[in-house]
Amino acid sequence: MSIFRSTVWFVKGLKEYTRSGYASASKDFNPGDLDVLINDRSYMITGANSGLGKATALSLAQKGGTVHLVCRSKERGEEAKTEIVETTGNQNIHLHQLDTSKPRDIYHFAKTFEESGQSLDVLINNAGCMVNTRELTEDGLEKNFATNTLGTHILTTALIPVLSKSSKPRVIIVSSGGMLTQSLNITDLQFEKMKKFDGTVAYAQNKRQQIIMTEQYAQKYPSIHFSVMHPGWSDTPAVQSSMPQFYEKMKSRLRTVEEGADTIIWLAVAENPLKLKSGCFFQDRKVVSTHLPLAWTKSTPEQDQSLMTQLEDLSRRFQTEGAFGKS
Repeated sequence: MSIFRSTVWFVKGLKEYTRSGYASASKDFNPGDLDVLINDRSYMITGANSGLGKATALSLAQKGGTVHLVCRSKERGEEAKTEIVETTGNQNIHLHQLDTSKPRDIYHFAKTFEESGQSLDVLINNAGCMVNTRELTEDGLEKNFATNTLGTHILTTALIPVLSKSSKPRVIIVSSGGMLTQSLNITDLQFEKMKKFDGTVAYAQNKRQQIIMTEQYAQKYPSIHFSVMHPGWSDTPAVQSSMPQFYEKMKSRLRTVEEGADTIIWLAVAENPLKLKSGCFFQDRKVVSTHLPLAWTKSTPEQDQSLMTQLEDLSRRFQTEGAFGKS
């Protein structure tokens, strides 16, 4: 079944996820959707110093939004902030140093942000990683899971009180079409049972988890609009470093970062997404299926709830310490 899924997914990818796929899909875009002023809106983007995150931040800054760059590296974050300010003339660009694989730090960051009294209208969970060997963080968490799944969950839920004060709050999670090759595995979230660790499979599993998380958030927090999206195969530093063989074979077909970021920006600023059901999966400004035909990847409500329960249980281990700034 995994061979079937991978084959169908790759054929689909060649048609839809490439630069030519974007060119075809964009013929149906309404350019006016992005013709908006957002001077009174505040946006937070994780992983904002490069790739899709930086392209998104730059576009939002050009439109006049207040942009909070959340970056693991202070140095690279400062470079990105300087470039964005100089390019756009927008001075309302703020840098926050945060490693989203560290739960305590995330809780402390969210608490500090809330206490600062700053507003937040849109959270864009873009930070992610694909580590190709099984590595543990200082907290004993598998690195991919800690960053892509648990970190996204903690930051999102910890910022709900701030987002809830907005008139039209939104949360966007940048996932991957690679999740279509995976069914939800709730028995081995940190890949302890994986006989031979495969970073690509771990990443795809994390991205499947993000789909379920988004659907569950939409049910639990109806006043906030949630969406999850696939940017297509984009030419980013992460793809070059994490998937070098794929990059070498596909680099002439990859989308630009601007093309990959288009739907993120659309979900963040346009009015039309708010007319659609919260919790959907998007590709090129359209709601698309979260499963391949005949792939048998659908999970049960009980499995979905088990994922959320496990995330909550893990989160509680770090919540009190993080809220009070311990590490």
